[in-house]
Amino acid sequence: MNKDKRSSVKALLEILFVSTRLGLTSFGGPTAHLGYFHEEYVRRRKWMDEKSYADLVALSQFLPGPASSQVGIGIGVMRGGVLGGIVSFIGFTLPSVLLLILFALFLTEFDVANAGWIHGLKIVAVAVVLHAIIGMAKSLTPDLNRKALALFALIITLLWPAAFTQVGVIIIAGVIGFLIYKNHNKDEALSTSFPISKRFSATCLILFFVLLVLLPVIRETTGSYWIAMFDSFYRSGALVFGGGHVVLPLLEQEFVPTGWLSEAEFLAGYGATQAVPGPLFTFAAYIGAVMNGWLGGLIATIAIFLPAFLLILGTLPFWNQLRNNPNIKGAVMGVNAAVVGILISALYHPIWTSSILKPIDFALGAILFSMLTYWKLPPWVVVLTGAFGGIVIHLL
Repeated sequence: MNKDKRSSVKALLEILFVSTRLGLTSFGGPTAHLGYFHEEYVRRRKWMDEKSYADLVALSQFLPGPASSQVGIGIGVMRGGVLGGIVSFIGFTLPSVLLLILFALFLTEFDVANAGWIHGLKIVAVAVVLHAIIGMAKSLTPDLNRKALALFALIITLLWPAAFTQVGVIIIAGVIGFLIYKNHNKDEALSTSFPISKRFSATCLILFFVLLVLLPVIRETTGSYWIAMFDSFYRSGALVFGGGHVVLPLLEQEFVPTGWLSEAEFLAGYGATQAVPGPLFTFAAYIGAVMNGWLGGLIATIAIFLPAFLLILGTLPFWNQLRNNPNIKGAVMGVNAAVVGILISALYHPIWTSSILKPIDFALGAILFSMLTYWKLPPWVVVLTGAFGGIVIHLL
């Protein structure tokens, strides 16, 4: 093995080691993950400077999909090329995927969907999503125009709940944001170089759109269960703006009405996802495992994260032109405001309507929310408290 190959293998192993350690310890959702990444990759290891990291975070926030995972992939790419991005993704994602597949297999094997602690996990989901909404609303809807866009998204998605309704709302909000904020003040122009050719990136973008269009067609023509499953997860991963919490309503619309899993199983898994480290999109591994065991969990994971891979690899070389375009910024501002409304709609249904059934449920939810918001306790503490509280409520 020559020196270049040895150094390349060493770099990949280092990426795998560091990303796996982050995958085992990064609790708290996408915002917290970005903080962990900054501490590890920028401050401690100095793999990239502050400006490059901020640039990568901005790109990931602009794209649909799991922002923290896309940042992790991007860091891996900048450190070790495309293979580095794949290795970084595996290290950060695999721990929570394995934990959630095991949880799903346990849930289906022992039929504990109606257990008290499962109800407690559903109430945890109420507290977590409400906490996320409040934080996002402060930054994403600071003025009346964006508050109105959020209200529009809330009303439409609540009255006409469907996956394509949400996509339509996001498109409309982007157009309105473009019209309202097209003269938004430009920030200082930024530039960062990425080690990917534009030809390779263009191929990734083409593949992203080809799969988005062709998968539903193949699904209808073949009637294949596995193609249908892959298509549902791929589309959910491709159309989510705003991070992991926003994928909840899309996945709920894809899998609960079709009878692929029950609402109780869905919400129990969402609560369990808060207890494990790593990206929230690994919730797909739980759903896939409930439907089709460990193989279903792995396929669901690949399908929901594939759009994130194709998009981050496809846009890295073009990001400098995009992010310095004020028209694009205005559209993103409108989309982000709509995301807040979609989240509030999801908070009401299915989360609230399936979890807060009695006054004592509301009381437990208030305690869990306070633990998260005011006492700043770690999410795993909140999850364990919710599970214990659910058992107590069940016994009363």
